[in-house]
Amino acid sequence: MPLPPSQTRPPSQLSPQRRDDILSALRRGAVPQKGLDRLAVGLQPFERAIDEELERVSQGSGVFKAIRGEYGTGKTFCVRWIEERALQQGLASAEVQISESETPLHRLETVYRRAMESLHTRNTQPGSLQHIIEQWFFTLEREAIARPDIDPNDDEAIEQAVSQLMEERLARISQSAPQFSATLRAYQQAMARMDTATAQGLLAWLSGQPNVGAAIKRQAGLKGELDNDSARSFLRGLLTILRDSGVPGLVLVLDEVETLQRVRSDVRQRSLNALRQLIDEVDGGKLPGLYVVITGTPAFFDGPQGVQRLEPLAQRLNTDFDTDPRFDNPRAVQLRLRGFSREHLLELGIKIRDLYAEGASEPGRICSVVNDTYIASLADALIGEFRGAVQVAPRIFLKKLVADVLDRVDLHPDFDPLQHYRLTLNAGELSPEEQHAAFGSVDEIELDLD
Repeated sequence: MPLPPSQTRPPSQLSPQRRDDILSALRRGAVPQKGLDRLAVGLQPFERAIDEELERVSQGSGVFKAIRGEYGTGKTFCVRWIEERALQQGLASAEVQISESETPLHRLETVYRRAMESLHTRNTQPGSLQHIIEQWFFTLEREAIARPDIDPNDDEAIEQAVSQLMEERLARISQSAPQFSATLRAYQQAMARMDTATAQGLLAWLSGQPNVGAAIKRQAGLKGELDNDSARSFLRGLLTILRDSGVPGLVLVLDEVETLQRVRSDVRQRSLNALRQLIDEVDGGKLPGLYVVITGTPAFFDGPQGVQRLEPLAQRLNTDFDTDPRFDNPRAVQLRLRGFSREHLLELGIKIRDLYAEGASEPGRICSVVNDTYIASLADALIGEFRGAVQVAPRIFLKKLVADVLDRVDLHPDFDPLQHYRLTLNAGELSPEEQHAAFGSVDEIELDLD
C-alpha cells in the first residue's frame, strides 16, 4: 500500500549543498558521506545502543563493534550512519577499506596511514591531522594566556608557557607513544623557526607516510619507517591529542574485513590475530576514546575461513543469534543487519523523492508525477528484475530513481515516467552480487555482440 501523501511530511532541513551531495552520490550508485540520518531506514532499533556506546567513548572508554550482514543489507550505510552520529557528538572519524593488496589488516602501519588520510571531524575535511595538531597547540596557547601570572601582551612569556604546557602534555604521551611525542616536539620547533619543509615532513611521518627524508627524521631523533608497534603507539598518541583538543574520541571503521577469507592462510592467520589484539587493547583500556567498528558477512564470522579459524577471536566475538531477530541485543559485540524489505524500499524511495523535491524548481510537479504509487511500481519492477531478492535492490533502485526518473522529470517538463521510461538492467552497471540476483549466473547474461 502507498504511504501517506508526501506533502504532509516536514522538510528535511538539509542545506542545499548537503542535499546536492547526497543526490550526486546516489546518481553514481554510491553511499553518501553525510546526511545519512535523514535517509536511515530500519536502523531505529539500534539508535539507543549506539548512542550509549558513543557516550561511553566520549567519557574515555573503548568500544569494539562488529556489524554483520549479507551483501545488500546496508553495512556500509550503517557504519557511515554511526560515523555521522559520532561527528554530531563531537568525535572524530576515520574509515579504512581492508584489502589484501592495499590495506592488509595485519599491517597496522598501513591501516594507520589510511586512517590518517580519512581522519576528520564535524568541521574538517578528510586528512585533517594537521588541523587537529594546530588546534592542540592553539588550546595550549589559550591555557597559557589564561594563567594569572602571564601577561597576555608578553609574547615571550606566552611562548615559554606554551612550551612548558607542551612538555607536560608530551610527558604523558611519551609513556605510551615516545616517537609520537618526539615528532610533535620537533614539529613545534620547526614551526617556531618557520621551517615549513621540515614541519611538513614531520607531519607526514606522524601520518604514517613512508619515505620521509632521513634529514627530516633526524630533527626528531627518528630512525627507519613506521612499523606495526609504532603505529599502535601513534594511535594512542593521536587519541591523547584529540582529547586535549576538545575532541573526546575517534570512531575507526574497518570496512570489508570479510576479504580476509580470500588471502593466503598465513596472512589470514596474522590478520585474525591482529584483530584479536586490537579487541584486547580496546577492552583493556589501552586505547581510551576509541570506537572500532568492523563489517563482515555472516560467513566471515561463522564460516571456516574467517573468525572461527582463531578460537580466541571467535570467543571474543561470539553472539547469540538463535533467537527471533526481533529480539536481537544491539548492545552485544555483534550487531545483525536484517536487510531491506519492500516496505523499507518504499520508505527510502519516498524520502529521496521528497528530498529531491525540496531543491527542484517545481517541487509540486516532482511529488505529483513521481508519487508514492509510482515509487511502489518502480520498486516492484526492480524486485522482479532481481527475482525477488529485495535485499540487493537498494543501491540500484536509488540510482535509477534519481538519475533515470527524478532528474528527467525535473529537466524535461513533458517527461512522464509512466509513458516514457521502462526499467532496464545492464550487467555493466551491476555488482557481481547484483548480477547474480538478476541473471543467476554469468551464463545467463545476455551479451550485445553487434
